[in-house]
Amino acid sequence: MKSPICDMLGIEFPLIAFTHCRDVVVEVSKAGGMGVLGAAPMRLDEFKASLDWIDDHIDGKPYGVDLIVPNAYVGKSDGDDGGAAKAKRPEIDSSAQRQFVRDVLTAHDIDVSDITDERMQRKPRLAKNADKEGASTILDIAFSHPIKLIANALGVPPAYMMERAKAEGVPVAALVGTKEHAIAQAKVGVDILVAAGGEAGGHCGEISTLVLIPEVYRAIKPYGDIPILAAGGIVTGSQMAACMAMGAAGAWTGSVWLTTSEAETMSVAKEKMLAATSSDTVRSRCRTGKPSRQLKSAWTDAWEAEGAPEALPMPLQISVSEIAMDKVAKLAEGGHEGAIKLTSYWVGQGVGMMNEETSARQVMYDFMEDFIEASERLGGFTSE
Repeated sequence: MKSPICDMLGIEFPLIAFTHCRDVVVEVSKAGGMGVLGAAPMRLDEFKASLDWIDDHIDGKPYGVDLIVPNAYVGKSDGDDGGAAKAKRPEIDSSAQRQFVRDVLTAHDIDVSDITDERMQRKPRLAKNADKEGASTILDIAFSHPIKLIANALGVPPAYMMERAKAEGVPVAALVGTKEHAIAQAKVGVDILVAAGGEAGGHCGEISTLVLIPEVYRAIKPYGDIPILAAGGIVTGSQMAACMAMGAAGAWTGSVWLTTSEAETMSVAKEKMLAATSSDTVRSRCRTGKPSRQLKSAWTDAWEAEGAPEALPMPLQISVSEIAMDKVAKLAEGGHEGAIKLTSYWVGQGVGMMNEETSARQVMYDFMEDFIEASERLGGFTSE
């Protein structure tokens, strides 16, 4: 296809698949798009092993890596303060939230004797990976492999990430949720803007994809020809074509891969997604402390109910929520009824059109076919 994304990344079809599953990365890249592996929740040895496996199976096709390095969160250290950040870390009382988590699980017949205060106050892996030391190590691992894209979510990529990527000749992508964010990213020299509307799964803003894409397209014109990847609720080729008609050069997708046969998604969450409508998600701070879209469940209902404590800032909310939700997921897979009701997972509003489990490669082919049909349909309005 004639797209600057294809030219920049060396791919045939400008569809990017963000995923935590190495198999999806390989299948998408081999089918002509680009798989991007999400590194944020991974242990370093797990991340390296995944990239090694991808290299052995991807037949030389291009792939990328995605990090989450927020501009700021409670207790964040840039690694150069001699421990001052820890000393200055504000003391936030999380006792109400910790007890609330135990109460919610108890109400669903789940033993909470192992959900201790000590465990819920540990620094989560995402926060460790987001600090300068952790992120730098991830970059070292990533750039020791033949990656063709590095992406950052939740803010402007730190200077050391930009400098390293430029030195390695690897394009940098950054996620944005407003035109102001896009301008800030353009000013620091990112190569690709991922404009993610509020329909997106995971961390997202409030502005819809339909409004965000043309806003960003117009806002960044003074800063050069920076290609835009549309994101947020996109699960079909016709949606991709519509976004490209508004100024995008391709699409960045995540949710649509969660119901593929290769996906890492646990069976209970996958079954919920396949049965869900577009109204069955909620944008909530209950998992990470920042607004993120996820499946509605008894867990999200509890946090959104009157009288529930306010979610803690990131990453403290991750500390109190993820230990509980990890246990919920394991129990749900074993058939525990209370855990099944609590089970949630990050997914966008496009879930209402994700009604059948299929392979990642078939999703790619469906995107291509639907894109061609939509393009021809659009062209029909102007042809004689």
